[in-house]
Amino acid sequence: MFGYYGKLLEVDLTNKETRERPIADAQLTKFIGGASLAAALVYSTVKSNMDPLAPDNPLVFAAGPFQGTTIPMVSRSAVCGVSPLTGIWGEATTGGVFPLRLKATGYDAILITGKADTPTYLYVNDGKAELHDASYLWGKDIYQTQELVKDELKETGLSVSCIGAAGENLVRYACVMNDRGRAAGRCGLGALMGSKNLKAVAVNGKHRAELADAPRITQLSKQARDTISTSMLTAAYREYGTEFFMDIGMFLGDVPARYFTRSVFGVEKVTGQALRQAYSMDNHACSGCPVACGRVVRDFRGSIERVDGPEYETVASFGPLCMNYDLDSIVYVNHLCNAHGIDTISAGVSVAYAMHLYEQGILSEERAAMRIPWGDSQAIVRLVEMIIGRKGIGELLGQGVRRMAEELGADPDEAAHVKGLELPMHDARASSGQAISYATGPRGACHMKGDYFSIDLAGRVPELGIQSGDRFQSDGKSVLAAKYQSLRDMYDALLLCKFAPLSLTQVTEALNGITGWDLAPTDMETAGERSLDLKRAINNKLGVTRADDRLPKTNLRPLEEGSTVGRSPDLDLLLRDYYEYRKWDWDTGKPTQAKLMELGLEDVAKDLWPA
Repeated sequence: MFGYYGKLLEVDLTNKETRERPIADAQLTKFIGGASLAAALVYSTVKSNMDPLAPDNPLVFAAGPFQGTTIPMVSRSAVCGVSPLTGIWGEATTGGVFPLRLKATGYDAILITGKADTPTYLYVNDGKAELHDASYLWGKDIYQTQELVKDELKETGLSVSCIGAAGENLVRYACVMNDRGRAAGRCGLGALMGSKNLKAVAVNGKHRAELADAPRITQLSKQARDTISTSMLTAAYREYGTEFFMDIGMFLGDVPARYFTRSVFGVEKVTGQALRQAYSMDNHACSGCPVACGRVVRDFRGSIERVDGPEYETVASFGPLCMNYDLDSIVYVNHLCNAHGIDTISAGVSVAYAMHLYEQGILSEERAAMRIPWGDSQAIVRLVEMIIGRKGIGELLGQGVRRMAEELGADPDEAAHVKGLELPMHDARASSGQAISYATGPRGACHMKGDYFSIDLAGRVPELGIQSGDRFQSDGKSVLAAKYQSLRDMYDALLLCKFAPLSLTQVTEALNGITGWDLAPTDMETAGERSLDLKRAINNKLGVTRADDRLPKTNLRPLEEGSTVGRSPDLDLLLRDYYEYRKWDWDTGKPTQAKLMELGLEDVAKDLWPA
């Protein structure tokens, strides 16, 4: 197989054993790599009512066919398992250098099971794996951990992925960090690492998978770089990072404020331009990326030499969502989340929800042991510190909004989540395509497993008939959103950055040049659909039904201000159209047996539809 090694590293932490086993060519052809391959590896272990933090819950680090090639914007890797936050399929991707080093180990993926009896880290280099004592790393933040592991191994080019205090403390939305502040952010997979006493994974190597047509890849890489360099989005990302969207988003009613109850706020205080004026900022790029969308704040508060970020989602969630316009507090909270490994979206939404409940009198000052008024930057910092340490009210906030509502007796329909995953900073009322993507996404409410808001911003995929239109229209939108979901899921199999402004034809030609396959752009949609239906089957095994494909009323209730005034997507119509297109069973929420067979998922069809 060109583009692959056809090898998997299995690590049993309980028995301190590692072994190599082959990955069948047919499995790689069917699932491509990355998060899709991880889902195939995890599927057979999934059981109803399983405890995500149990030792037998596998954790997968996976690369794809694009890593190690000259195609730009491909330094991405996936971290996957059953989510400690949601209890269903969990995946996150990350950038930096780690993905290239992961592929260079000589393995397509690493599958980790069991639980070490003491803190441990895994070291993989050129096809060899070792387990090292990490007791001296336990309690260290992610920056300290990365440097200490590098100091111990003394190896040029080594990259380290690790957890901080949040993962050690099993905060349910702890994330996995690498290359300083790069994050595999969502679904709480840092808690899964912590439950295994796995502090870090260090990778390196010189392996490079053979290409089917190396001259063609060289040519396609140049074309891709030309496309990227002339894209208007590239210029915006370079200048302001993802924060370039803040003022555009408020104009569209797409930036939620005051816990999803407002869409108009003092945007000029929290824009990308405001950040650049307030701080000394540098660009930061993942390996081989010509865009450099990452931000670095230099000499923050004197004592903190460098802060990685903040990016749009973090600024929006700890800014307008909490009615907080103190940039210093936003940058500092971002640093805390990075250093201790915590998802800024789930944390920001949980803090905003606490403020919302405090205003309503549901979360009292006595229960919280503090005041939590809107916009109180000091309270926000204190709450994040308490979440990381699972101290006081932080113990509850660290479990996410679904459990907060249950514990406090609040209306569950006011908790801003889908299937347990907090909603991101793109408002469902601003795009019906985004609304249906949230409701049906494989890991819950996710703006990257179908970022349809980007299509509404004049995006298009002509190969699949996807183009921008009336962003509020519900009729007919589900088919386009489903197609786009499938495509974006395939990006997480290839592990191509979703900011890459490449056409689907360019992406398909690159995959063909790497592997020697002869796929058409429409085949990419089919592969993404296969991946999504496999993840849906995992969720079905874990108890997900059609009743879970929903949005809370706090994210559907029409607003009285901004460009979405009076608007709300027709979710019932969207769901019915979506189910019909996907060929999912309306009664059970499962992909139909016929559809699973059509996609080559025969074993899954037998599991979900036993005779």
